[in-house]
Amino acid sequence: MRRKDREVTDFDRLVDIIGQCHVLRLGLADGDFPYIVPVNFGYTVQGQEVRFYIHGAMAGRKYELLLKNPYCSFEMDVPLKLDCVKESRSVTMRYRSLMGRAKARLLEGEEKTRAIDEFIMARYEETRSFDYNRAAVAHTAVWELTVLEMTGKENPIR
Repeated sequence: MRRKDREVTDFDRLVDIIGQCHVLRLGLADGDFPYIVPVNFGYTVQGQEVRFYIHGAMAGRKYELLLKNPYCSFEMDVPLKLDCVKESRSVTMRYRSLMGRAKARLLEGEEKTRAIDEFIMARYEETRSFDYNRAAVAHTAVWELTVLEMTGKENPIR
């Protein structure tokens, strides 16, 4: 990382940034070009291990690429403010962000239902007690992404 002064290394701070993010951008291997797709997510933290939970159709590009190669990259960020700094006559974006690598595993049965209920739906106030169509679970792919490494960076509002 070039800007060591912006690096976030404290694990609890990294988890705090995850909690502030609403979208995870998933980077998948697809031939000569990476395929990047934004997804909503839930997550768990056990000790120093982070796991993300994402869902989608049981068909399509994301599904096929994850089946072919479960190793992926991810990025998430919180834009805070575009800042015009008069003293230095410069412009900078204030933000918090994470990048990392993970290994995906397709969940089935009770694990899949638990991930939807306890990690994805429970994450947001709006969906926490929502009576969603449980019949749709049979036709939904749910992936658990175990984080292998992650780095954080921030340029906070001063």
